Amino acid sequence: MKKLFKLLFSRIVIVSFLILLQLFVIFLVAIRFTEYFVYYYLAALLLSLVLTLRIVNRRDAVEYKIAWLCTVLLFPLFGAFLYLIFSGNRLTKRSKKKMATITEAMGQSLERNDALTETLAAENPSAASQSRYISDYALCPLYQNTEVRYFPLGEDMFPVLIEELEKAEKYIFLEYFIIGEGRMWNTIHEILKRKAAQGVDVRLIYDDMGCIMLLPVNYDKTLRAEGIRCHVFNRFIPILSARLNNRDHRKIGVVDGRVAFTGGVNFADEYINEKVRFGHWKDNSVMLRGDAAWSMTVMFLTMWDYLDGVRGSKDSYAVYRPAPTPVAAAHGWVQPYTDNPLDDEAVGERIYLNMINRAERYIWITTPYLVIDGQLESALCNAAKCGVDVRIVTPGIADKFIVYEATKSYYEHLIRNGVKIYQYTPGFMHAKTFLCDDRYATVGTVNLDFRSLYLHFECGVWMCDTDVIGPIRDDFEAVFQKSQFITLADCVKGFWRDLFRAVMALIAPLM
Repeated sequence: MKKLFKLLFSRIVIVSFLILLQLFVIFLVAIRFTEYFVYYYLAALLLSLVLTLRIVNRRDAVEYKIAWLCTVLLFPLFGAFLYLIFSGNRLTKRSKKKMATITEAMGQSLERNDALTETLAAENPSAASQSRYISDYALCPLYQNTEVRYFPLGEDMFPVLIEELEKAEKYIFLEYFIIGEGRMWNTIHEILKRKAAQGVDVRLIYDDMGCIMLLPVNYDKTLRAEGIRCHVFNRFIPILSARLNNRDHRKIGVVDGRVAFTGGVNFADEYINEKVRFGHWKDNSVMLRGDAAWSMTVMFLTMWDYLDGVRGSKDSYAVYRPAPTPVAAAHGWVQPYTDNPLDDEAVGERIYLNMINRAERYIWITTPYLVIDGQLESALCNAAKCGVDVRIVTPGIADKFIVYEATKSYYEHLIRNGVKIYQYTPGFMHAKTFLCDDRYATVGTVNLDFRSLYLHFECGVWMCDTDVIGPIRDDFEAVFQKSQFITLADCVKGFWRDLFRAVMALIAPLM
């Protein structure tokens, strides 16, 4: 009874109730208009026509347009209200101008290294083209002198992260989508409190939506009282607004600017398989030691200053940059990147597309969700038709039933065009990894779904000829052995299930 009472009066229930109440009011207003059918019909027809023209002429993915067109045309007035409230990145000019400071500060603080790119071009023109794209549109330069370490599971990364946090002398910067109380976070939390008491600059950013069911209300105040500087990204308030679309889905951990972590691993016990939610949780992470850690540091600082309401600059960040130190174990080329949903450039998707289109022998992919637009679907199919070994691994156990069914709706077309689909039988596949031709890889936070590709702040690391390419390939091979190979026969589930999946595929871009 106590648990039920706590649930009923939890923040997520109260906020959800208030949002549903607003939707209900909008629905009642739409119904009320039906009493004036002629006027309602004319008004709805005019509004639908205007919004149809607006949707068709926007520079959005075709699937996104179709989903909104169906909503507006099938439910004229109610659908119009939903479109006007929730579509895209509908921020005020003031908010956009404020967020633009992130891009400005990135451009000022991360100096291009065109000479290094030209050196790469002499060895590998295709890789240099990818690198130039990241430099131009993510404003993140190419690096050498960086050791990369790959962790195939969250529980492999966790002790190394703890070891590096214990070594911190100047600062610890952490930016994570999900934080949940338990062994993982409690262990990290204790170190952060102790380091803050020792005078280390400890800062934490977490996303309010990601933590809404996991952390107490005003948890940031608790952390500040312990000496841990904290910001909450985009507080979730019970008001219908498109600002709810944009979340900070990045996972960034930086210690003294010398090492940085990123990947799919959040700070909750399921990510290290301390807690079982959806079978075995398969995730991964990379650690950068050396020059490339600076890009991850600047990513954090620009987000921190945005939340702080401060305009960062090259001069203000210089104090955080460590002295250059040769890294003996550094091999290959490393380029961290970030994706800002407000700059009309889908960096994460473009990097994926570039890798698919340039693949010569194989492109292997892991993703928790497979809800993609026509560009990605066509690229995957075309690569397979050209003889490239295209493999995609998705979860065997779902965390979200509706998105899981939407994912499966893509299987048949991909398989018919030569793409090989696997489902990770032991549990949930949360890793977001691309591996290509034993030369290129990217590990990061970008899922293959519309929210991650278009609406969230994301990050990752693109790598060329680094020492971790082999371990990443070994990890893929192990995953294939544990996964079910999906055939066309597995895609046939009967009329009603196929119809349900078709509907899910239609509305998936709006999820």
